[in-house]
Amino acid sequence: MASNPIAKFVTLITPPPVVTPDHYDGWQLRWKAIVFRPALLKTEAYLAAGILFYLLWAYWGMTVNANKAKKWFAKHLPLYEQQFSKPQYKGGLTSDGYSDFFGFSTGRRNVASLHTIFTLRPRHDFFQWLFQTGRTLVDLHYRPADDIQLDFKLAPGALSDNFVFAIIAKDELLSVKENRWDLTFTKTTENPALPPTLLVMSEYADVTENVLKQHDKFSLAQVFRDPKIQPFFRSLSITDQPRDRPELPIPVEEREKHVILSITPPSNPEDSAPLVAAVFQLIDLLNKISLRPETKSKLRRYREDIDKEIKEEAEKEKKEEALEAKTAAKRKAMEERLSKLSAADQKKELEKERKRTLRKTQGKVVRK
Repeated sequence: MASNPIAKFVTLITPPPVVTPDHYDGWQLRWKAIVFRPALLKTEAYLAAGILFYLLWAYWGMTVNANKAKKWFAKHLPLYEQQFSKPQYKGGLTSDGYSDFFGFSTGRRNVASLHTIFTLRPRHDFFQWLFQTGRTLVDLHYRPADDIQLDFKLAPGALSDNFVFAIIAKDELLSVKENRWDLTFTKTTENPALPPTLLVMSEYADVTENVLKQHDKFSLAQVFRDPKIQPFFRSLSITDQPRDRPELPIPVEEREKHVILSITPPSNPEDSAPLVAAVFQLIDLLNKISLRPETKSKLRRYREDIDKEIKEEAEKEKKEEALEAKTAAKRKAMEERLSKLSAADQKKELEKERKRTLRKTQGKVVRK
């Protein structure tokens, strides 16, 4: 008689019986037929303590990140209200998880929109935080940090010339080069008008001179001489190119121009307000920048060359994909045809195909 499979399954999932020792000398709590002996539950106690620690850590991390973002935004909201007719969402900041927060502002001359993006360390996730901390001990170039990014999308006409320019902190150079395709257009140099802790990334000296020179009563170089700014400043860029390399050339009429400020949240959120205010002044002066005709010509030619290169690579990739699809279809048709033949005929066809492939390969070698 065959055994019942259900009974076997129940036997497998049934936990073993609890073995209660005959002699127990530890503390216990007894109520009628119920006896609680803590010394027998050491493993469960460690597990409960671990879960409690993780939950408390998660709550602490969520609270710290949310407070950090809300506090900075609240201190800068009066400035946003001065600059924008719609300085924020109805509910203020929105969150994506517990480490990413976003603000959106619009309604200002020369600025189509401003995205305020908080990318904070994953303090709510103990294991991810531990991994980041441990990696810093192994990889000296890896430095996880909180980041606040103000991405100003410029309105049409706010920047008449097309160029890429950036001021960055020296210790941010490696990460910037890895994460910003548009900044590969530039050359990195030091500039005597800026503190020694900062670098300039610019396509041409003409661009650098026009951005850093005195405009009316405003001087960007003078702004960066403030010692309060340097500890939290990461980068400030003006760009007519996307951050990531596009798969196809972007039509001229669809290209966006951005001013992007990246900082680490200062210990006192109010310290970054003068820098943010200066960026608004910079944006209003961008349409007054006038590059030399030869500089404009070089900038235009370089962009045409880049577009041509991107287009050629896209066409090459498209041809390779089409060839792969054709080869796969041919292989599938052959497999279907062979499946209808006898074993002997299949062997003959495979031998013919092998010889045909060999002749093609030998022909290529001879031509080389």
